[in-house]
Amino acid sequence: MDLFLNEKFYSPTKGSLSLPEVLEEMVVYMQEEPHKKYEVIVGCDSSATTDPTFPVVIVVLRKKAGGRFFLRRIHYPARPFPSRRQRILEEVLLSCQLALWLRENFGQFALRHGVTYDFQYIHADIGENGITRDMIKEVTGLIRGNGFEPKIKPESFAASSVADRYS
Repeated sequence: MDLFLNEKFYSPTKGSLSLPEVLEEMVVYMQEEPHKKYEVIVGCDSSATTDPTFPVVIVVLRKKAGGRFFLRRIHYPARPFPSRRQRILEEVLLSCQLALWLRENFGQFALRHGVTYDFQYIHADIGENGITRDMIKEVTGLIRGNGFEPKIKPESFAASSVADRYS
């Protein structure tokens, strides 16, 4: 969890934030319009380079009214991943690690501040039409095994759109 706790997240709205500050901003955003429904989603993408970067995102979706995201870029210097499969699995493992931490820690924090939200999805940057189609069962099983529901392309916007912009 040190990958997330000791490093800064980026918010286009608020700039550089620690993970505790991210939790506070999530609550503030939900409190702005408490009558709306909110969904928290985690996703990750990666760059297929010899110096891979893994942008992991937390998306707070205000149903039918936009959202906010918080991003942490994890960089593995000079550590090429020997295969696409291993790189994709690293994306999913990072997403699961952050999602499990959020489920445990943000849940209590949000409850204390009187906000409600739905948090059941992890978005994976794989799909039935691409070169990752042979990994669907493995990736979705890994996500389900961690207690979340997987979303894949074209529904996995947190990974395939938001995180992809920063890979």
